[in-house]
Amino acid sequence: MKSGDQLTDHISKDIPLRRDVKFLGHILGDVLVMQGGKELLDHVEKIRELTKQLRTSFQPELLKRCKEEIEQLSPEMRQDVIRAFAIYFQLVNIAEQNHRVRRHRYYRRSKNGEIQPHSIESAVRQLKEKGFTADEVERVLEFLSLELVITAHPTEAVRRTVLDIHHRIAKEVERLDHPFITESEREEIRENLLGEVCTLWQSDELRLRKPTVMDEVRNGLYYVDETLFEVLPQVHKELERCLSEYYPERRWHVPSFLRFGSWIGGDRDGNPSVTPEVTWNTLVMQRELVISKYEAAIMQLTKKLSYSTRKIKITEKLAQSIRRDEETVHLEDVGQGKWRNEHEPYRRKCTFMLARLKHTRTGEKELGVYESPDQLLEDLKCIDESLRTHHAEAIADHELARLIRQVELFGFHLLTLDIRQHSAEHEKALTEILSVLGIEPNYNHLTESEKIRLLSDLLKDPRPLTSSFLNYSPETKQCIELFRVIARAKEEFGEDAIRNYLISMTQGTSDLLEVVLLAKEVGLYRQQGTEKISRLHVVPLLETIDDLHRAGEIMETYFQHPSFVPGKRDNHPVQEIMLGYSDSNKDGGVISANWELYRAQLSLSRLARKYGMDARFFHGRGGALGRGGGTLNRSIMANPVSAVLGGVKITEQGEVLSSRYALRPIALRSLEQATSALLLSAAAASTGEKHDLNQEWIRAIEEISNESLKRYQSLVFDDPAFLSFFHEATPLPEVGELKIGSRPARRKNSQQFEDLRAIPWVFAWTQTRYLFPAWFAAGSGLTNYLSRYPEKGLSQLQEMYQYWPFFRSLIDNLQMALAKADLVIAREYTSLVKDRKAGDRIFKLIEEEFHLTRERVLEITKQKELLDHVPVIQESIRLRNPYVDPLSFIQVFLLREWRNQSGAEPDASLQLEQVLLTINGIAAGLRNTG
Repeated sequence: MKSGDQLTDHISKDIPLRRDVKFLGHILGDVLVMQGGKELLDHVEKIRELTKQLRTSFQPELLKRCKEEIEQLSPEMRQDVIRAFAIYFQLVNIAEQNHRVRRHRYYRRSKNGEIQPHSIESAVRQLKEKGFTADEVERVLEFLSLELVITAHPTEAVRRTVLDIHHRIAKEVERLDHPFITESEREEIRENLLGEVCTLWQSDELRLRKPTVMDEVRNGLYYVDETLFEVLPQVHKELERCLSEYYPERRWHVPSFLRFGSWIGGDRDGNPSVTPEVTWNTLVMQRELVISKYEAAIMQLTKKLSYSTRKIKITEKLAQSIRRDEETVHLEDVGQGKWRNEHEPYRRKCTFMLARLKHTRTGEKELGVYESPDQLLEDLKCIDESLRTHHAEAIADHELARLIRQVELFGFHLLTLDIRQHSAEHEKALTEILSVLGIEPNYNHLTESEKIRLLSDLLKDPRPLTSSFLNYSPETKQCIELFRVIARAKEEFGEDAIRNYLISMTQGTSDLLEVVLLAKEVGLYRQQGTEKISRLHVVPLLETIDDLHRAGEIMETYFQHPSFVPGKRDNHPVQEIMLGYSDSNKDGGVISANWELYRAQLSLSRLARKYGMDARFFHGRGGALGRGGGTLNRSIMANPVSAVLGGVKITEQGEVLSSRYALRPIALRSLEQATSALLLSAAAASTGEKHDLNQEWIRAIEEISNESLKRYQSLVFDDPAFLSFFHEATPLPEVGELKIGSRPARRKNSQQFEDLRAIPWVFAWTQTRYLFPAWFAAGSGLTNYLSRYPEKGLSQLQEMYQYWPFFRSLIDNLQMALAKADLVIAREYTSLVKDRKAGDRIFKLIEEEFHLTRERVLEITKQKELLDHVPVIQESIRLRNPYVDPLSFIQVFLLREWRNQSGAEPDASLQLEQVLLTINGIAAGLRNTG
């Protein structure tokens, strides 16, 4: 519960944020008058005032007046009103991001010893206070491994052009915090912001065409180019700084534990646009970017490395290196060629390095190239050693150390590209191949045990199955060609360019063995006597509740199979296993999905250790609460302690990318939080202590999960009217018109619930303010448990909330979802359902469950209101709602108008455009939408 002091402290901290929001709001008001006249501003203010009054005291008459005001707007004026509210949220989001940067800087320059919560320093200090020695911390560092994987999942509704404008606005807002700003400078900032907001107003918010896969690749690489290339070394350096401060007796070098990977250009599950050619072009584009970054860094180094042998002496090792370069590296095509001052050896060395990088990029091996990133590292470390002999540590410890870390992290491939494909595609390809060869006419009709038996025989046979002389369907040809491209990519870009092959909807061990067999066809898997060599790590993706239940059975059969080869991490065997948060939630509801995912990690960790390896869990989380969303540090801390031993991998997608990684200070803070959580989890796991869960807690969550699952599935799967309700009471059909991704909204051209992707499922519910996937059925599960154990049930759940990070994260995500949901607004969408009787009935069921869930959450957390424990978020939601509400009312009105016409009317396209604008605006207002 909030105390008076807490509230006062919160308000005082947020004074600068409120100042920025007010400042940007006034600028937007000026732009509205400039672009639409005072009439536009008056309409916006009147609608905003009505929705504020509705929030203060709901009255049917006020609601009626608000709707009338909206319905009386001309189409042109309505479009401007929508855009005004949408842009307001864009500006508020920028102000809030700037405030996060401001708070981060406050702690960094604090003179009274304040340490920011969830920072790297707070984690290192905790280790010191717990009595960890330097040797024990060194062992903890061996377990640290975090890979964040950028995906192109279509949940970012904002164009890249608009994000660029946001970036410029953020820079100007940041200038307002300068302590010595003058009045003239403040006025200059105001003029600049007025111009940028005006540009925002006059720019298209919506994409006019769907992005291509290569567009998505460029968008993903934007974050690497702008922030991550510089920020990742900073995170490592900050950890080294903190370790040196708390453990000064040791010189620390932290292993490169934090990396980014990518799915963009490799994720072909349900996306026919991701071809083998696209995958190859993606790798080429990544190499171009990373080498250009190294070239820029070395050119900057060249300016500073003016040391002369007339003043200093270099190492013999560096001198020999330069002599070798003179004999093997062609210089004429690089800048001024051989460095003009023979007494400046470092500059001469850098010139040779630039030449080798250029030839590496162009593939001109005869002119002198780097065969691998290790050779570039060797050159950089040679310079480093020499610099230290004449006390040039200032450059060695900063610019050069940063570049060395970047090469260690990014190599020549930049991001490791994961390949993903649906299990059914491999089965179809093998069915055709085996039928053409006369080995098995109906492979797809075999039982699981029959498939495993046949695949085992084929894997032992050294003869190839495929031939260029045989004719296959285009789909099978592309499947085979993909594996050839992977083999070729490893030769061209290095082994780390592609390491993993993920199989969506893994439902049996045969799904894994099929990929091993296809890898064998191109030499990525082979047996040499008793030795088995695999250059491609096969990773299952477990997505449904049933598959999670059977995870142990699937993986143990794989571990026991003669062809199984584990992956390697620092020469230690590891098996990666991906867990799907989106489809499991869609399949079984939030409580059941989260518990099954947690339980799968417990059982699979034990199973992996039984076979002498670690399990590395890849968490397929989205940005939305219904898809495992939340901060990185909470996501890590909510997992079983034992689950971090093999390393942690998490997807980063959609709007999460822009909110976390568009600005360097925000990216640094997000990755610091993740590192802090990872460090504490790895420390707990590395002690070797048993971390057995309280069996009473397990029994409790099992019962809650089972009841929640029944309640969820009784509505979603068993109620014949539910699917129609979902399609009609949400903007699902219209979301597909947004052109925010290259991938179709459905895996097949089907209206079945099973074929609907989890992303549009969550996105559509969020738009309506139901946020149904993020909380529905939780209340029934919790209530049933409390009714069965009236004496001790509540105290036990409160104890679980206090001491079990998994349960605390689950309940906190529930209250976040409940706080953002609004059933008064959601009821308006129910009016779009054609069968009003069914619509009212289903709405009543949802409404009852909402209130039930809210009551249970407040009892468990001992709060009076939702989010009392995080007043900053509570206040943000409270302030945002009156501005989101108008967009919701307008969206309902437009959806009704749009759906009631044939589509041939003159203003039909304008109405659809306005629907899409409201979708963008609500997404900006609610933040974590996808």
